[in-house]
Amino acid sequence: MNGSRIAAVGHYQPAKVLTNEDLAGIVDTSDEWIRSRVGIRTRHIAGPDEPVDELAAHAAAKALAAAGLTPADIDLVLVATSTAVDRSPNTAARVASRLVIPQAATMDLNVVCAGFTHALATADHAVRAGGACRALVIGADKMSDVTDWSDRTTCVLVGDGAGAAVVEAADEPGIGPVLWGSVPEMGNAVRIEGTPPRFAQEGQSVYRWATTQLPPIARRACERAGLEPADLAAVVLHQANLRIIEPLAEKIGAVNAVVARDVTESGNTSAASIPLALSKLVEQGAVATGDPVLLFGFGGNLSYAGQVVRCP
Repeated sequence: MNGSRIAAVGHYQPAKVLTNEDLAGIVDTSDEWIRSRVGIRTRHIAGPDEPVDELAAHAAAKALAAAGLTPADIDLVLVATSTAVDRSPNTAARVASRLVIPQAATMDLNVVCAGFTHALATADHAVRAGGACRALVIGADKMSDVTDWSDRTTCVLVGDGAGAAVVEAADEPGIGPVLWGSVPEMGNAVRIEGTPPRFAQEGQSVYRWATTQLPPIARRACERAGLEPADLAAVVLHQANLRIIEPLAEKIGAVNAVVARDVTESGNTSAASIPLALSKLVEQGAVATGDPVLLFGFGGNLSYAGQVVRCP
């Protein structure tokens, strides 16, 4: 085998929907204020009895079913999350336990909003190196647990959810080379810290960085896959803010691509946002099997990671 591919995807969101009107009853805000600044209409919020690993397991089960596989077919579980409450057992181990996956290697990755694309690259490397045959790669976050619901600058942004992908060996590479990195000196621009931990960010700094510094990096990810941005069928960026997604997608130059805008109904779900949005595009038939799709995560730590994948 010369590469790896995404065999299937799946996603899960909690049943509870929090609207902008609901938030207007909690903090000094309005539907118009939120839509004009971040483009979000609704978000899904998990209950106190829905931990991150449960969200992750639901999404993973759907991806497994879509791939026609059983839990016993998986030998590596990677979960990208920054909102797990417990340190051990890690979230991946708890997902493996929920799904009854025997003897799999289980690891969590915390790269915040860029976590899924980092985890996908890690799975690709493991499969191509022979360290795994099939991997479950999951992005899952319960941002509502780390949100100050009295802060209107952050509470209007967040949502909870999970997305998952099954990665397996393939004769032809279906996951392109990753381009990843970070800006450590600006790491404090996005934070989840303190006791209890709380999400905070320097919104203008993040906006300027994302819309000015990231477009050439995303284009280089396309170059590594041997494609021009115009060749892309879809672009799935981290669903941070519609005011970041739209100018960033335009500056990448993917003029023929469907641009994922799931942020409008799901909010910022951190590591879950890219696989969740990709799974919805697949479910809706907006992209076809084999289509080239740019996945590009960015945010916390001011980290980024992107790769072109072939749609399952």
